[in-house]
Amino acid sequence: MKKILIIHTGGTISMKENKETGEVDTGDGHPLQKIAAANIESVQIEEEILFHIPSPHITPDHMLTLGRKIHEQLAKNELDGVVITHGTDTLEETAYFLDLFLQTRKPIVVTGAMRSSNEIGADGLYNLITGTRVAASDEAQDKGVLVVMNDEIHTAKNVTKTSTSNVATFQSPQYGPIGITTKRDVFFHHKLSNRDSYPIQQINKHVSLVKAYAGMDGTIFKALMNNPLDGLVIEALGQGNLPPDTVQPLKEILAQGIPVVLVSRCYQGIVQDTYAYEGGGRKLREAGIIFANGLTGPKARIKLLVALEMTKNPTELAPMFDY
Repeated sequence: MKKILIIHTGGTISMKENKETGEVDTGDGHPLQKIAAANIESVQIEEEILFHIPSPHITPDHMLTLGRKIHEQLAKNELDGVVITHGTDTLEETAYFLDLFLQTRKPIVVTGAMRSSNEIGADGLYNLITGTRVAASDEAQDKGVLVVMNDEIHTAKNVTKTSTSNVATFQSPQYGPIGITTKRDVFFHHKLSNRDSYPIQQINKHVSLVKAYAGMDGTIFKALMNNPLDGLVIEALGQGNLPPDTVQPLKEILAQGIPVVLVSRCYQGIVQDTYAYEGGGRKLREAGIIFANGLTGPKARIKLLVALEMTKNPTELAPMFDY
């Protein structure tokens, strides 16, 4: 019999709706604690409540604490996998952090809910049961951290929340799910081409995320330079281009030894050094800006936070964002 640990961190999956006001908020305890164990007879389940907070309150410190807890439990218990319940707003960031941080071949699954436990059509219990079944699957090993929602299995690197309220919100644009679940089985139809992991011991850098827009100037970059800043991620236009008035302030940031990582604000495609006009991708790469291969802005920020604990050298950082 497989032994699975469920770690609860809060979020909508742990909340209830006030039937009089319609408000959804945290309450005492976790409404789904011990319920999954009663619904999956073939798996031995242990549970632990690590946090009981909504996901907008989650910080990188919480992510590191969660990662350490998983390592600790895997080391002292004969576990076959771990399931984490999490609020959906920052679920993809926590999942990707764990994917970078954890050093294990065992299945790690993150799941959540778009509807609280007492709403009509609540999806939390179903996702928790499905996620536990995936974590107990032999095929889920060596696939990194997985996000299981709405009968789909996604990689932490590619998944993102696409809708504010739809239960099918989690998608992997241009990649698709790595697998699916049915009432009886777990199916994987893709394999990972590569994974990278970083055994960091702390996470205390300041990395900001900025989104480009038409007519953008250097004001925000100048403001950032007046505050603690260890790294910067920019969601650029198109293939990786910026308005010309942003170039000089960015060069000043780079001159201070602060790495700048570029992604696209488009949800598909990757940034490339195609255009050679002022602010174009070719000029930005020549200035020393690092191009990320397919990450979203929030995930590139998570990766830069982690990578900066390993090195501040742009020459060493750049290859980390090639995959």
